[in-house]
Amino acid sequence: MTWNNYRTSNPAFSNYVWKNYSSNKAKMTLNGIFFKSLFSIILVGLTTWYVWDLVYKGVDVTWYTSGGMLAAIVFSLLTSFKRTWAPITTPLYALSKGLFLGGISAYAELKFEGMPMRAVSVTILTFFIMLILYKANIVVVTKKFRSVLITAIITIMTIYILQWIVSFFDIHFPFIWGTSWFAIGFNVIAALAASFSLLLDFDFIDRKLYRAPKYYEWVATWGLLVTLIWLYVEVLRLMKKLAIRF
Repeated sequence: MTWNNYRTSNPAFSNYVWKNYSSNKAKMTLNGIFFKSLFSIILVGLTTWYVWDLVYKGVDVTWYTSGGMLAAIVFSLLTSFKRTWAPITTPLYALSKGLFLGGISAYAELKFEGMPMRAVSVTILTFFIMLILYKANIVVVTKKFRSVLITAIITIMTIYILQWIVSFFDIHFPFIWGTSWFAIGFNVIAALAASFSLLLDFDFIDRKLYRAPKYYEWVATWGLLVTLIWLYVEVLRLMKKLAIRF
């Protein structure tokens, strides 16, 4: 299997994003990804705290939440198609996503005290569990594993996009927002898909270390943020459903 044929479920690590890089420049390193990821997470935390504080002051943060989400999508697209912009677009993505997370997290806190922090803890724990599983070769990323997971993720994202479109007509899929066992099961599947996506991301980054240009550390950071934030949102949504039902 050639490098160009290697695939992952995370669009941040797609073949298009990673192809055509030069071999005569400084290379991507694990330390570089670590520190850039830490910096980006701090940026997410800053804007999350800012919007959170606004909510507790009684400010309507709908525009912050929606605007942050839309901005994050724009910066994601820019990072995908203009990889050399990643040192700028990745921090901007982190700041934008923090606005979105601040809104949904603060509202969750108002209704279910302590829930966002529990969701953060579960997300962090899941990250390290998946890292251990990957490094210890307990779960091996095979071609079949990738195919099944990519199919599941495409299906989930298609459903979410359809829900977003029909929501403009005040139509809502009960299995996404409801608290039935079917809705909870769907949420569990989505959370598992997000969790196992980390394995694909670890594997892909591992293959590109010391090969891709230095600025690709920002691209890798962006990809990890995409997966981690998706995982956090799914965990938070699942916790809310379980809290309402029980």
